[in-house]
Amino acid sequence: MSTIYILWLRQIKKYFRSRSRIIGSLGQPVLFLVAFGFGFGSMYQKAGGGNYIQFLAPGIILMSVLFTAIFSGIELIWDRQFGFLKETMVAPVPRIHIMLGRTLGGATVATIQGVIVFILTLFVGFRPEHLYMLPLALLLLFLVGLLFTSLGTAIASMMEDMQGFQLIMNFLVMPIFFLSGALFPMKGLPKAMEYVVKMDPLTYGVDGVRATLISVSNFSLPFDFLILGIITVALLAFGSYMFEKIQA
Repeated sequence: MSTIYILWLRQIKKYFRSRSRIIGSLGQPVLFLVAFGFGFGSMYQKAGGGNYIQFLAPGIILMSVLFTAIFSGIELIWDRQFGFLKETMVAPVPRIHIMLGRTLGGATVATIQGVIVFILTLFVGFRPEHLYMLPLALLLLFLVGLLFTSLGTAIASMMEDMQGFQLIMNFLVMPIFFLSGALFPMKGLPKAMEYVVKMDPLTYGVDGVRATLISVSNFSLPFDFLILGIITVALLAFGSYMFEKIQA
């Protein structure tokens, strides 16, 4: 268990040591929040949707978690290229401990990133309705971070080329984000589109965070937790299997 803790802590320390990484990763969420929030706010209000910033902010928070979590797999490829992974793999500990430590660290970093974006949303007018629900929202952020860090680790375990990994991640990340309902309400969608949205795991993270922060949801909060929990366990198992087969 000490290996899990050490690798977990290492991921968090690396994050806080890189100020440029923290600042750089905030650019896209802020751009989406300002451009979409104020750009489409009046149209959303005229359509009877209310305050668009209130609706949009949870989705942008989850976007930050998604991007940070899934791209954490790059560090696995980086460590493999520079030999650090080989040094870790020869340690007399089960490989699953190494994978869990890295994954928990990536999920924690993604959660911290989501909290920072949450704080930024307060400056553009977002106001959570129930402060006592914030711990549940934080738990959802961590669960989403764990899910997509596991996915990133699984894919990175099958690849050695960093450029190829980035291409595949970009191919996956944008549809996952745009089809999660982060930017638009699910009500009134064409049936085919509705089915696609429901197949997106991020949909349940966005829905759960909206439920906890602004009391708006399409599913029940327990259902969101259930779906996210099942997918997370499945991807953790898949990521562990792929990591066991990796050649450092």
